[in-house]
Amino acid sequence: METAASRRIERKTREERAAEILTAARSIALEDGLVAVTQRAVAARVGVAPALITHYRSSMEHLVADTFGALVGAELRQVQDATRSGSARQRLQGLVRAALDPARDDVTAVWVDAWSLGRRNPALAAAVREQADAWRGHVEAIVREGIRAAEFADVDAADVAWLLIGLVDGLNAQSVVHDRHDPASAEVVIAAIEREVGLHGT
Repeated sequence: METAASRRIERKTREERAAEILTAARSIALEDGLVAVTQRAVAARVGVAPALITHYRSSMEHLVADTFGALVGAELRQVQDATRSGSARQRLQGLVRAALDPARDDVTAVWVDAWSLGRRNPALAAAVREQADAWRGHVEAIVREGIRAAEFADVDAADVAWLLIGLVDGLNAQSVVHDRHDPASAEVVIAAIEREVGLHGT
């Protein structure tokens, strides 16, 4: 028997409903962390029965992975847009300050959840690797630009990127878990990276 609720569900295409579910999952993750993205929570946010979530998404594991990818992918695009101009040194400085900005704590919490949850969710683990590689790739590109312009020494861009991302990730994880935001931390990271690219004391 068709009900009013079922008619409302059918009025949306599969693509529209899937997009609505992802939007709801993103909102939940930003508010309460990736661990809060459950079938029941997403269903309540969308206003459908829990069973319908996996009808429109392949699995909850993939929904969590897609939610992570959407959020951190958007974050990286924002940072890329903010660090497109200026010298390589200025772009690295801007990237570090943006990545350690307390205003990004909601996305940082999503990263922290993903590192833990990814141990048991292969789809999420793959998404974490993809996004981490994208961040490192952006840093490497800036460093290589600085090398080509003779602004930086002839360093290993990949090593510098690994170091920068490791420092940023570690500080961000501590700030989220311990609620510690030291405004000087960005400058400490910048100084360390500038030494690595041969800019110490310049």
